[in-house]
Amino acid sequence: MFIGFHNLKSNLVLAPMAGVTDRPFRLLCRELGAGLVISEMVTSNPALFHTRKTQLRLNHDGEPEPRAVQIAGADPKLMAEAAVFNVTHGAQIIDINMGCPAKKVCNVMAGSALLRDERLVAEILESVVNAVTVPVTLKIRTGWDDTSRNALKIAKIAESSGIQALTVHGRTRACAFTGAAEHETAGDIKTKVKIPVIANGDISTPEAAAEILKTYSVDGIMIGRAAQGNPWIFREIDYFLKTGEKLKSPGTNEICNTLVKHIVHLHQFYGEYQGVRIARKHISWYCKKQPNATAFRATINLIESADEQISALKFFLNDQQAIAA
Repeated sequence: MFIGFHNLKSNLVLAPMAGVTDRPFRLLCRELGAGLVISEMVTSNPALFHTRKTQLRLNHDGEPEPRAVQIAGADPKLMAEAAVFNVTHGAQIIDINMGCPAKKVCNVMAGSALLRDERLVAEILESVVNAVTVPVTLKIRTGWDDTSRNALKIAKIAESSGIQALTVHGRTRACAFTGAAEHETAGDIKTKVKIPVIANGDISTPEAAAEILKTYSVDGIMIGRAAQGNPWIFREIDYFLKTGEKLKSPGTNEICNTLVKHIVHLHQFYGEYQGVRIARKHISWYCKKQPNATAFRATINLIESADEQISALKFFLNDQQAIAA
């Protein structure tokens, strides 16, 4: 799949997720088969460009190309400036967020709230596309609510504005993450635009990914929550798409090695204090299906030392290996 002049190694994309798709997680998902990974959302407010949070989100050291950054905001001029700022800091694809359902985002008319103002959508897209020379992509939902499902109109605006690829999450903003995502909208859009269309929402198995690609003829699949604690999902889907066969799930030893490597990287990236705290949710996601996971989570959440966190994690995982043996 191409996005602009970038030829992706697979048509599997890691969704941008605040507090999740930082550099350590992006690198891991790339290693395990994602063709494109997108950063956490970066604000278009220039007053926040030099905060620690934004600076960490701008850190692409060691990341393979193409490097994609998602930006969010409601002012065309500021969005264009944010795009330029991120390109100068290494972004090679700019993704525009018009899909986030969070209240704190929608309350400032950003994210999926923008879908209610098609004229403003066009102004933002044209402003960003004209400001940078790298490909610009867009992520949307099917509409604000069931009475205003305008994804096809937005898709046509996006194409005419120069957007190079469109991701469609199969829910309205009003749905948030409840109910089942539908991909008929993405399929309908695909028949009416020439740019790549990527389906997103509730895609958690190789079989589901293959069925959506076949049924709706979309160009790619975006994986979000299903990758939390399971970065192997990209490898498994890619293998299934290529062979029609299911790849064996990672063994306990691989899970142990991958998790420890991931947590160590988090400690190094954020520093001990923040890294230990951010690691807790990832550990919980990885271990939720393991025996005694609830008791272990209660223990790990009390640890504040990086070394102690790694030691406790290795001890727990060694136990799991012994149980599996």
